[in-house]
Amino acid sequence: MGAPTELPRIGPIGTPALATGGAGDVLTGTIAGLACTLAPFTAAWTGVYVHAAAALEWARRTGADRGLLAHEVADLLPHVFAELAAPDRTLTD
Repeated sequence: MGAPTELPRIGPIGTPALATGGAGDVLTGTIAGLACTLAPFTAAWTGVYVHAAAALEWARRTGADRGLLAHEVADLLPHVFAELAAPDRTLTD
């Protein structure tokens, strides 16, 4: 990711499972929702992270690295947000 006033960033996590139709739409919706309360770059960076974390959780649960459906990423977002909101977790964990 990049922005004129920010240092470039590369997402620290991911999975090939995200190479599926509709995954980008879920990412866009996630970022848009976050942008309602966060600064644009923060919303984008957080969205990228939680989107990838949801896909990794799907891969962990299924043992697969392909076959993910876009709605499954969206379905796991509440779980990821709950995990990140736990008192002993941060986005850097």
